[in-house]
Amino acid sequence: MAADIHYFGIRHHGPGSARRLLAALEALVPAEVLIEGPADASDLLPALADPAMKPPVALLAYVVDRPGTASFYPFAEFSPEYVAVCWAVRAGVPVRFIDLPSTLRLQAAVPEAPASNAPEVPDADAPGVDAGAEGEGDAVAAESAEPSPTEASADELQRDPIGVLARAAGYEDGESWWHDWIESGAAAGEPAQVFEAVAGVMATLREQQLELEPLEARREAHMRLQIAAAARTAAGPLAVVCGAWHVPALKARHKAGDDRALLAGLAKCKTRLTWVPWTYPRLASGSGYGAGVAAPRWYRHLWRHGAGGEALSRWMVEVARTLREGGAPCSTAAVIESTRLAHALARVRERPAAGYEDMRDAAIASLCEGEALRWRQHEVALLLGNEVGEIPPDTQLLPLLEDLQRQQKSLRLKPEALERELSLDLRSDGGAARSVLLHRLLLLDVPWGRLLDAGSSRGTFRERWTLAWEPEYAVRLVEHMVYGPTIEQAAAGRSVARMREQNALSGLTALTRRCLEADLPVAVEAGLAAVAERAGHAQECGELMAALPELVSLARYGTAREIALDQLAGLAERMLVQAALALPYAAHGLDAEQSARFCGLLAGVHDCLPLGDFDADAIASWWQAVAYLSADRHASRRACGLACRLLYDAGRLASDELQARMQRMLSPGVPTVEAAQFFEGFFEQAVQRLLHDAGLLAVVDAWLATLDGEVFQEQLPLLRRVFSSLDRSERRHLLDRAVRPSGDHAGSGPGLRAPDAAWLAHEQRLLALLRGEGAWNG
Repeated sequence: MAADIHYFGIRHHGPGSARRLLAALEALVPAEVLIEGPADASDLLPALADPAMKPPVALLAYVVDRPGTASFYPFAEFSPEYVAVCWAVRAGVPVRFIDLPSTLRLQAAVPEAPASNAPEVPDADAPGVDAGAEGEGDAVAAESAEPSPTEASADELQRDPIGVLARAAGYEDGESWWHDWIESGAAAGEPAQVFEAVAGVMATLREQQLELEPLEARREAHMRLQIAAAARTAAGPLAVVCGAWHVPALKARHKAGDDRALLAGLAKCKTRLTWVPWTYPRLASGSGYGAGVAAPRWYRHLWRHGAGGEALSRWMVEVARTLREGGAPCSTAAVIESTRLAHALARVRERPAAGYEDMRDAAIASLCEGEALRWRQHEVALLLGNEVGEIPPDTQLLPLLEDLQRQQKSLRLKPEALERELSLDLRSDGGAARSVLLHRLLLLDVPWGRLLDAGSSRGTFRERWTLAWEPEYAVRLVEHMVYGPTIEQAAAGRSVARMREQNALSGLTALTRRCLEADLPVAVEAGLAAVAERAGHAQECGELMAALPELVSLARYGTAREIALDQLAGLAERMLVQAALALPYAAHGLDAEQSARFCGLLAGVHDCLPLGDFDADAIASWWQAVAYLSADRHASRRACGLACRLLYDAGRLASDELQARMQRMLSPGVPTVEAAQFFEGFFEQAVQRLLHDAGLLAVVDAWLATLDGEVFQEQLPLLRRVFSSLDRSERRHLLDRAVRPSGDHAGSGPGLRAPDAAWLAHEQRLLALLRGEGAWNG
């Protein structure tokens, strides 16, 4: 049986492995191709060879009654498995997966619920699974000298054996080593000879491993049984394509009964499988994908153009183009010089050909003028790109994924992996439709787009978004299939369900506004009804104040979009009056954290007053409550300070009365802590008033002058926080006003000596404090 089976140990997503494998298959012409992958997905393999299937794509497997438990199996155009499938379909050769089916692999993740909305990826995405030829990144710590293969731990060997070999040889990544010494170096030769050499290296490495993880042992047992069954019925040679790490275990003799015993009694779960688009950034090992590669676009280049001198020149031209598009100057002479330098570096490092590390270092030296930072600014676009795969339109997808794909095409919103900005004019049909789709996806926990300047855009006709697609979003859509088969129905159903879970009136109002932005009338109606009911029972002042800005924003958004919101009529006024009645008493007995939150809510209500359509009586009741709060001796001092400032800004508190109040609050008879709280409440986000109001400046200056050195230093963090909103020139102007003698503001003549003397005296006091000499004396 062994003579009829040919094992091809590959490095997953390795372009060198893919090229060797293609040559080996064409020479062998097997009767059947068996590939490492979930056995229950074999029926989906022919779709990979569809010309409309454009990698990178991924096979998505998920548990039917718990879609968050999912696994991805990505394929790029340079993945050996993808190349093998395409060859088999074109040659009319049967091809199938032989690894443990998803019904068994995903069952292990079912008992416990995930901690977040992120999809669980218990195998293909996790470092340490399908290890060996898959891992790329973090197997060996870089704190000391790299270990030899015999010194590496069993866990490191299983996770990334090729990486262990590469680092022992002085390489940064396994793919560079693989290319140099397996594809074009010492092991070069006929494909069959290369794969035999790889199997021998893996057999030596596996001798260092004491025991396999249970999952790995079961996977290899299942693959052995599948290979044996295929060998009994095959009409010719079999080709087995798997991670190089598994080859020795699959070739070794094992009793079929022992393998069946390993698999007996395993629990199963019901799963579904489909194809979803993947991205190059998510194919990179830096994203956490254990089988990833360091630079997907570089590996694509190797697959398309090989590794000769012409391919190297082509890559340097691509590097130069990317640098130029990023605004960096890059001459043709520098491109030629960098190519020569890359070849020279490879010779100095005793490598058979220039690889990724040599070209990167050469590009930094010649094209980036030795500035590694300039390279890092462009390496994401160069090495990862923003490519997102495409699925054939006739592929059977899940309803939500099909609906999303239809809308992406009709709206010309192509998913891309790297961030890009999108500006929408909501007055146009196309802009409004794109906005609606992005808002609906946000309600489904799919943040394909992030809204910039969200607060300022609600009353305008423009929106600015940042778009970036992640493959995991497909899983989140799968999770929400229970709410409906289309994006609109699912977003509405999910939102109504969340409304029932909302305990805070502000959260309910915010969710209703988001449904209005997403054009979900059913959800909006349910939300408005819930807001009206909840507001009628709300008594707590903080809850009312938190909800008011969201309610005003909701009404403002409806007005800007010409949407009738009759349910809101009178609701905002009732809530404002209720908040006014409870305001003075809500500020009693607050600690520092509660006081800060209360002031934030108070400022929020004040900011929304000019934007809301409030009647005069409601406004009058609110200002009456604020006036009462400003003079309430039992209220939070910070809240009192803010109330005084709001009254003063609105012209409802005269300047003389304000100075009198501040003198009382900042007098020596008031505890310093309370005075500091009042000061912070008044001047937070409004300290610029000291630049223009000489009376206020005099009161504050007099208060600070009364503090002894120890108390003053205790209040320094508060002062820094309050004055941090001033820029450098404003701070200079404020200090100038503070140190000049009264009335001395001459721009020239003898009057200049007084400010200079005052500044020198002030400087001496500051230096004394910094040296710890003496105490602050004003």
